[in-house]
Amino acid sequence: MSITTDIVESWRRPRVVVRRHLARGRSEPFAFSLLVAFLVLAFVAQWPAASRAAFADGNTPVAPRLLAIGLALLATIPLWYGLAAVGRLVARALGGRGSWYGARIALFWSLVAVTPLMLLQGLVAGMIGPGPALTAVGVIAGLVFVIFWAQALIEVER
Repeated sequence: MSITTDIVESWRRPRVVVRRHLARGRSEPFAFSLLVAFLVLAFVAQWPAASRAAFADGNTPVAPRLLAIGLALLATIPLWYGLAAVGRLVARALGGRGSWYGARIALFWSLVAVTPLMLLQGLVAGMIGPGPALTAVGVIAGLVFVIFWAQALIEVER
């Protein structure tokens, strides 16, 4: 299935999608491709806010801002792998029987599944700017991510 179809299905049945990804067999390139898809969409989500900041500032054009955002996102790759490992350790302490690969799939897919809210957050940051609307969308995106990740970890640790 395509990634967009899986994202839509994840909003209704997140465990089914994670189970289907695990049934593909162990493939580190596939897991990494999920992380890269998230990073690309996270980059796109930052574009409106960077444009707004460049327009408001006037001194720094949008291109250097986007380059900095892109490099910063690439620098987070080890962080995501570390967070997946922490999730696996916590799950194992609670009696989980999954694998390190399953923990990576759970985290990386949860990140991809929450990207529609991240894109909305980027639009709000670019169109409305800082304020209660941006905070509300950010909190909702964070909560949805935690719910998706918890559901995915439960599935891979069974």
